[in-house]
Amino acid sequence: MIMIKSMTGYGKAIFEASLKKVTIEIKSLNSKQFDLSAKLPWLYKEKEYEVRNIVSQKLIRGKVDFAMYVEASGQENSAAINRETVISYYNQFKEIASELDLTPDSRMLSAIMKLPEAFKNDREVPEEEWLLIREKINESLQSLDRFRMEEGNSIMADMRSCIEKILALLTNIGLHDEERTKKIREKLNASLEENIGSENIDKNRFEQELIYYIEKLDINEEKVRLKTHCDYFLETLKSDSPNGRLLNFICQEIGREINTIGSKANDAAIQKLVVLMKDELEKIKEQTLNVL
Repeated sequence: MIMIKSMTGYGKAIFEASLKKVTIEIKSLNSKQFDLSAKLPWLYKEKEYEVRNIVSQKLIRGKVDFAMYVEASGQENSAAINRETVISYYNQFKEIASELDLTPDSRMLSAIMKLPEAFKNDREVPEEEWLLIREKINESLQSLDRFRMEEGNSIMADMRSCIEKILALLTNIGLHDEERTKKIREKLNASLEENIGSENIDKNRFEQELIYYIEKLDINEEKVRLKTHCDYFLETLKSDSPNGRLLNFICQEIGREINTIGSKANDAAIQKLVVLMKDELEKIKEQTLNVL
């Protein structure tokens, strides 16, 4: 079944690879663009570009945090301290500490070991190991995608409910609109009779002016367009993701018609219904912010 997807998701994989325990964790939140933060162990830094490509192709949009953790068994000795680089860092730290009148301590070395090139890699990642890691990255992404679909299904049900309430309110507006013209005629006629007397009213002129006035307050076109936009929104809910931006755009069009109905209605009962419509639309807007 085709459905919308949330931008919020979580995927995780834990496995053994070349005498190491590897954990891959991927989280995603809503964002207007694709924004990826990737953390990989120094041994796999050369693979970061490939990881970014894999993740961006699958997730498309959202703020994504990718993290890969490795726990070595102790049987491998692929890492070595880059002595010349560490010593160079240390000497620079000492000079800065002296200038700032600070006393060097053990925390300095701890900070240095986290700097780039503090370790050197004595081996390349074996192809078999990397193929397994790629497979697990894709499994994590699939898990995250299922999470997105499940949450998207819940969001879709909420948005459909709100749209159906707007359509029900629109039907009520139609019922009030039938009486609105009569009220306008009666109000204008009563005002004229009170101010200039019924015998002084030019009936033909009154009818012409009334038609012109009612045309300015007519909301039939807005009602038709609002119904069309709501139907289009419901149809778009069934389309392939990503459709969040389109749903947001349709919301703007729905809001425009609701506002116009409210401003042209000149009727307290209709304006109350418009307020209820706006409340339902705000709920939808909040949900579309998290739709892929």
